[in-house]
Amino acid sequence: MHALPEDHTGVRMRRLRRERHLTQRDLCDLTGIAYSTYTKTEQGVIAATPYVIAAFARGLQLEVSTVVGQPYVDELRADQLDILIRPIREALDVYDLGADPAVQPRRLEELNADAEALLVAVRAGDIKQAASNVAGLIEEGTTAAHALNSTEGWLTLASFYRTAYDVATKLGFSDLAQLSLARMDWASQRGSSAVLGGMYQYLRALTYLREGKFAIGQRLVARGLSTLQQADASREREVVIGQLHLGGAVMAGRAHDHDEALSHLEEAERIAGTTGEAITVHYLTFGPTNVQVHRVSVLAELDQYGEAVEATAGLTIPEDWPKSRTSHHYAEVARAQMWTNRLDESFQNLLKARKVAPQQAKYHPTVRETYASLEAAHRRLPESFLSYGSWLSTATGQVA
Repeated sequence: MHALPEDHTGVRMRRLRRERHLTQRDLCDLTGIAYSTYTKTEQGVIAATPYVIAAFARGLQLEVSTVVGQPYVDELRADQLDILIRPIREALDVYDLGADPAVQPRRLEELNADAEALLVAVRAGDIKQAASNVAGLIEEGTTAAHALNSTEGWLTLASFYRTAYDVATKLGFSDLAQLSLARMDWASQRGSSAVLGGMYQYLRALTYLREGKFAIGQRLVARGLSTLQQADASREREVVIGQLHLGGAVMAGRAHDHDEALSHLEEAERIAGTTGEAITVHYLTFGPTNVQVHRVSVLAELDQYGEAVEATAGLTIPEDWPKSRTSHHYAEVARAQMWTNRLDESFQNLLKARKVAPQQAKYHPTVRETYASLEAAHRRLPESFLSYGSWLSTATGQVA
């Protein structure tokens, strides 16, 4: 019996297909998914890959979040994270009302320090802390930006909006993530930052990546690269350009465009050779390590799971790397190992993903999909494996 029946995307696909009175063969003809792949996905024999999920969603004209079941409402409520979403929505809604006379903002230096602290909290995997603080800081930052009408004030507000995007993305609220990005773009334009404009296009492209709309995502990557040509030459600009190429590599990989994916990777690798590790530049974690990590991801997106596992050989994650990024990497490795039948190693990497950033891992679709497939593949499950499933689907208690 599945420990996570409600999180088994194959079960959800079957329900959505039947609601539309489609046979499995009809579904495959409509979406272009191979019949054997689809039937095994419905049964839970193999994991639902991002490519299959995207094709399914496009074919049935659904949101990807509907197919994968995000946001995970019961878990969010149990962890008291759901109550933090509405204040963020409300804070985003007053962006154009000018300075609020009921709000007395602190000095800009203090707000900048808070903006930095939010970025650090997200990268450390402390989603609840960031979600708890960001709404109030957006309200304070909105008043400060309107009152000062300075470049630094608008860019500080843009940073708060970016954290709202990060929180919404990690908790599975895609509509809130898109709204946060729109506000970030609005503020960065008033701050006249071409670099932030390019980064906005990168983050916007990622939202389309998650929705399986790869052609639009690739166009946004191209627009971001074009926007950055307007910025003065600097290490900061090169870091964002490099990160755009990494995003483009994953986008092309998920679209199964092998040559385009590797072309983006090669360009990112070239740029990383000049920037070196740039972990804190806009907290994009760009550098040679991130290029290696993305190589693993891209190979997995291309369904080259054996090569993806091989690409992890000799890859060492620096101790000062953000926990959120490290956890995501372990989840990607676990997925590749699961597909190559290295089941025990795969579960060990799921454990690593949880240990490094438990709040993030709990709401990470790749963690959930990989766990469900590992569960289906095991005849006898060790107690530690079953307890992992209980942790993912817990209906009571606080975030670990």
